Amino acid sequence: MHILCHDVFLFTMANAAQIKSLLESHTSRDDARFYATAMQVAAAEARKGNQNLAADIRKLIDRARGKEQASELVQISSPPGELQDLLSMTMPKSRLSDMVLTETLSIRLQRILKEQRQIEKIRSHGLNPRRKLLLSGPPGCGKTMTASVLAGELGLPLFTVRLDGLITKFLGETATKLRLIFETVAKHRAVYLFDEFDSIGSQRGMTHEVGEMRRIVNSLLMLIENSAGSSLIVAATNDATALDSALFRRFDALLELPTPNESLIIETLKVRLTSVKTPRLAFKKIAQAASGMSYAEICRVCDEAIKDMLLDNKDSMNTNRLLHSLEERRTFISESSQK
Repeated sequence: MHILCHDVFLFTMANAAQIKSLLESHTSRDDARFYATAMQVAAAEARKGNQNLAADIRKLIDRARGKEQASELVQISSPPGELQDLLSMTMPKSRLSDMVLTETLSIRLQRILKEQRQIEKIRSHGLNPRRKLLLSGPPGCGKTMTASVLAGELGLPLFTVRLDGLITKFLGETATKLRLIFETVAKHRAVYLFDEFDSIGSQRGMTHEVGEMRRIVNSLLMLIENSAGSSLIVAATNDATALDSALFRRFDALLELPTPNESLIIETLKVRLTSVKTPRLAFKKIAQAASGMSYAEICRVCDEAIKDMLLDNKDSMNTNRLLHSLEERRTFISESSQK
């Protein structure tokens, strides 16, 4: 950031307030504020008609941010010390086009991505993009996939919080570990996924909780509220009603991922079966038989049917094979739930 700071002073006539902000953010290592102020300088030059200078400043910002993100990625790909037990990292390649979504959800995710891609422009006007997201929906309906897509679309690493390392029998350690995670969130831009969020964000008034668990929830409320930086925080829960009501106010957006309806089931079938021939497949009949299933279950049904087709030396999928695979899956789900 110090190189960019030098260049901005060389090539601009920033006003006193902007110079002060640049210096303060530089000395405190507040990258988000520094880049936002630099973008304000660029916007001011553009308004004066200095388009080339404004473009040069934006290029410097993009170049500096790219180098810093690459350095951060190398640094945190092997999390040091205790972080190794708390975070697992992947670099998703998923894209929004890989998901089957309702129109409303697709529009909302596109808006979040647009804000993230133009984060400096938004902050140059004193505003903040949506970056704290709560995903709610039954198992298998795309919550984890959504976090992967956000990371893939933005070219960011995805860090999944490992609850087995976070929650211990020594409850006093959990709040300390939460603080460590949020310190990382502020320092290293990425997508951070808190899966099964209700396990740490449950209602404080639940009768079976002890005082320490209430303190953990209170700590979590404060950490989310005061979270700084440019990272996306994605919390996923199967049951939003189990969450403490105060948590909802700490998130910028609540995205509900429902069980797919008939039209979305048909679209999921078509996407999943693109690798095989599907002549005269009765999609509507199959979708009706799959009613109530999650996206993950429907994808598994398709995969099993394709394997059966290949093992039977057939070159195309038929309706009966998919219906049989559906019935097998429902039987498995029923038997599993009884154990």
